[in-house]
Amino acid sequence: MGRVTGPFGVLGWIKVHPYTEKAAGLARYRRWWLGREAPYTGYEVVEARAHGAAVVAKLAGIEDRDEAAKLKGQWVVVPRGELPRPGKDEYYWVDLIGLTVVNTEGVRFGTVKTLLETGANDVLVVQGERERLIPFIRQVILDVDLTAGTIRVDWGVDY
Repeated sequence: MGRVTGPFGVLGWIKVHPYTEKAAGLARYRRWWLGREAPYTGYEVVEARAHGAAVVAKLAGIEDRDEAAKLKGQWVVVPRGELPRPGKDEYYWVDLIGLTVVNTEGVRFGTVKTLLETGANDVLVVQGERERLIPFIRQVILDVDLTAGTIRVDWGVDY
């Protein structure tokens, strides 16, 4: 859901780069789990708000800048069951990572390693015999089948 970028002020607040569609989306959750890898530590969110493209938050038990600084670089997550269901043709990035990408001719490009947010549109980073960057737009993405683990794309082999 986000990543702590550092302390915010001197009273134990943190600044978070959110990976939500809107920064305020992360601020609505009342409990965050933080860590670099599992197991994560749970924190009650005392207060959180959008601050430009970031989120600033006060977590229970984090009382000063030094404690907040220790959280820098940690991931901010919430349990999957607390997330809203994606709408039609909407996906959580985590669900796309690892899917096999195949074009309309049946050529297997590889698997989705990550996604990039470019501002104009999101981009699949597909690793196979070479790395491909494929825009995640309706004209290119023909079908996402989470059950089968595949994404069918209208994308040429030589692109």
